[in-house]
Amino acid sequence: MLSGLRVVELGSFITAPLAAMMLGDLGADVIKVERPEGDPFRKSHGGHYGATFLAFNRNKRGIVLDTAVPADQEILARLVSTADVLIDNYRPGVLARIGLEPHAIGERHPRLIHCSITGFGTGGPYRARPAFDHVGQALSGITSLLVDPEHPEAFGPTLADNVTAMYAAYGILGAVAERARTGRGRRVEVNMLESSMAFIQDIYLGLTRNNQTSGKFTRITRSQAFVLTCRDGKMLAVHLSTTEKFWGELIAALGADDLASDARFSTHQDRVRHYHELATILQKRFGMRDRGAWMMLLDKTDVPFSPVHTVADAVADPQVEALGTLARMVHPTQVEITGIACPVLVDGNRPVPEMRAPPLIGEHTTEILAELELRGA
Repeated sequence: MLSGLRVVELGSFITAPLAAMMLGDLGADVIKVERPEGDPFRKSHGGHYGATFLAFNRNKRGIVLDTAVPADQEILARLVSTADVLIDNYRPGVLARIGLEPHAIGERHPRLIHCSITGFGTGGPYRARPAFDHVGQALSGITSLLVDPEHPEAFGPTLADNVTAMYAAYGILGAVAERARTGRGRRVEVNMLESSMAFIQDIYLGLTRNNQTSGKFTRITRSQAFVLTCRDGKMLAVHLSTTEKFWGELIAALGADDLASDARFSTHQDRVRHYHELATILQKRFGMRDRGAWMMLLDKTDVPFSPVHTVADAVADPQVEALGTLARMVHPTQVEITGIACPVLVDGNRPVPEMRAPPLIGEHTTEILAELELRGA
């Protein structure tokens, strides 16, 4: 879909690399520029080809440039001149120090789409602070929806980083579509703070519309989401949402006429108000059978449910196998890499049939310099 579009990525860690990878998954020619020491995520699991790096850097070619050296700055400028899209996740001011002052490159390359990803934007008191996922989650309010303040501990996967990358890719694709009409590039700015806040839009509307103070149970009480431990110790997730049909089908499956007639649970709003009481009652009932038995019963209904998988369970799930979700890549000098495929299907197929394994440090430097007619420069 994006064949012929060249993307130059000046990024490390997650935000810029993931945004660039998403464009690469759609067929763009992505060139990852690294300093001689490489993206710090390369060393996430030891060595220079760590799993965390691999997760965000497929479908790219790699070039090493020491951007502190004037000669390599000139090569970088030449590379940018061949690009349709430039992505960076530097703090404000860093690009100018390596010879790519944003306004100057925009004037020099009017068709260039430049996406700048920062932690907190280019203005305001936090503009120069370093930002990582945990900071973005905390400042945006996400952490307050997950952590028990009486027993605070950090846990879970990256969220702020990933959603910021997705908003960046979204903005870039909008600019690509516009340029097809106008021939004009754009400077697209995305920051982690606003992206993370936008990601939980419903929570903020609850505040501004209803003056609601949200916590870790706010969404699940409204959504009527339950995690229930069955007799064999295995967990089952049930999500009833706001639809009366699902509540009715669950009641019928349980044979729970007493719940159907209980005034505390008559309407969705009643069940929201008495969520914890309902959760306790459901837990007692689901604790009377093994998970497999409950799944067989619920599978005959339209109740939304799922076993609570570990990551290993998810990989082995028959639905995942049927979809062909696992993506396997072969690098000439590395062991086979298995990740999660691009989740977007186009006419029933993955956008890129054969994915390129993430590059070694500077793997394609000679190749790219030759393309720039700078071999030996």
